Amino acid sequence: MGGHHEHHHDHGVSAGSDRRWLVAALILISVLMLAEVVAGVVSGSLALLSDAAHLLTDVAAIVLALAAMRLAARPPRGGFTYGLKRAEILSAQANGLTLILLGLWLAYEAVGRLIDPPEVAGGVVLVTAAIGVVVNVVAAWCMSRANRTSLNVEGAFQHLLNDLFAFAATLVSGVVMVVTGFTRADAIASLIVVVLMVHAGARLVRDSGRILLEAAPAGMDVDALGAELAAVTAVHEIHDLHLWQITSGHAALSAHVIVEDHADCHRSRVDLEELLRVRHHIRHTTLQVDHAADTDGLRCGPVHRSAATVGQ
Repeated sequence: MGGHHEHHHDHGVSAGSDRRWLVAALILISVLMLAEVVAGVVSGSLALLSDAAHLLTDVAAIVLALAAMRLAARPPRGGFTYGLKRAEILSAQANGLTLILLGLWLAYEAVGRLIDPPEVAGGVVLVTAAIGVVVNVVAAWCMSRANRTSLNVEGAFQHLLNDLFAFAATLVSGVVMVVTGFTRADAIASLIVVVLMVHAGARLVRDSGRILLEAAPAGMDVDALGAELAAVTAVHEIHDLHLWQITSGHAALSAHVIVEDHADCHRSRVDLEELLRVRHHIRHTTLQVDHAADTDGLRCGPVHRSAATVGQ
């Protein structure tokens, strides 16, 4: 007896309000980016130009997030039996990769400026960075209002958060250059930002990669879960257990369940689904339930047996 159960619920991002918050952040960042390009050229600051380049990736990240949200909202059809929910994960991975690649380029440029520092107008850097901090705080607040359980939104948010750190570092470098004339502070600020960018990018790539490779949700012990399911009343054993994520915050599980010959297959399936839903928040389940006498003895994957069975 096979059974499929999915409790339909909103996961990831809610289309209406989250889009509005993302659009508001997009407008703020776009205006700031144009202003920073002008200020960077006028002042000769790599920190400002690198911030502007990062802002360009922020714009792209938010646009990509908005597009992915629209795709993910489409219902399943044709060969896409899950719909296009993983468009959000592709967006998150793209955001992570751009953070890493941009960070490597900025590191190369910053090292060159440490070796041969150019003239930098510290006053322009200071004023522009101060404005950037304020705008980024507002934009990051807008993004934080969206549902960040979606890796898609989290990816765009990480771009903004790293820009906020970048502006803070640039602001400090501007103060140092105005007070001391130490122009290498501009390159040092860029290197600090690089470390933050690469760290955030690597985390996004790792988390989205786990979903694309259909690994179990982080922090969940599949063997322990199998043993827990096998301990349910009337369950003889669990095998062919698979646990993965369709998209961020939306786990799915399938398994072959062997129950005692006297057991009610339907009742056992309902009990297992209830356990998965209440204790582990897994709502998308596909369970094939058979009586022990009806199986041919073949097993696929690790086998989890009940304590009574193990003792026999």
